[in-house]
Amino acid sequence: MAEYFREILKRKDLLLYLVKSGLKAEHRNSYLGYFWWLLDPLLSAVVYYFLIAIVLGHGGKYYGLYLIIGLIAWRWTSSVVSNSSRAILSYRSIINQVYLPKAIFPMARTVSQLVHFLFGLVAIVVFLVCYQVVPGWQIVYIPLIILVQLLMLAAVSLLMAYVCVFIRDIDNIMSHIIRIWFYATPIIWEGDRLPENYRWVTDINPMAVILQAYRDVFMYSSHPNLLSLALVGIISLLTCLGLLFFYSRNEHKIIKAL
Repeated sequence: MAEYFREILKRKDLLLYLVKSGLKAEHRNSYLGYFWWLLDPLLSAVVYYFLIAIVLGHGGKYYGLYLIIGLIAWRWTSSVVSNSSRAILSYRSIINQVYLPKAIFPMARTVSQLVHFLFGLVAIVVFLVCYQVVPGWQIVYIPLIILVQLLMLAAVSLLMAYVCVFIRDIDNIMSHIIRIWFYATPIIWEGDRLPENYRWVTDINPMAVILQAYRDVFMYSSHPNLLSLALVGIISLLTCLGLLFFYSRNEHKIIKAL
């Protein structure tokens, strides 16, 4: 396990290269490039705002801000989940020729999408200005919340990348899994609207905890629920460590499956 960690650290230049090449490849044929990370959630926010706030008459005074925070954070999650399924399979030609720690590939996907997320925070700032909301000093919690989400997504990415090497049909149902997770998370709907007997949906959903933390800081200038964040972060960290240990013991199976 320790040797595997050292091998990953030795390959940090490769990790950085994979992140850069992944970002370039994603926007190679796009005229707008990174601007899509602003435009896509903004267009989604317009659609959902029209449906929820105007047609159905739900949502409060700051619903637009509530919505954009959820959509920006969710896009990072959905992008990692959808891209990580082929994180290892996409580099099979390299893996079959040179020994590399296979965990580097899903980790690179997670970090590259983090860059997109940080760029997307500009949209949240724009909405804060439009709604004349000024976050308090609690804004210092944002790096902590981002770190917790990064650990959670790294765990998901490591798991998905490994499983999809052996069960490739999972890649075909990921869009449905992501859609279910989207509607089970308070992104377009407010969490307190759930009936009491359905509150467990958000209680067991780590994205619900993370989204509430972002909104507490940006919208309400209040402390996030540090206990819940710590729980999500610790479970995610332990899962990452467990998966890295699993990778170190089973990488030979990946090569055979490729």
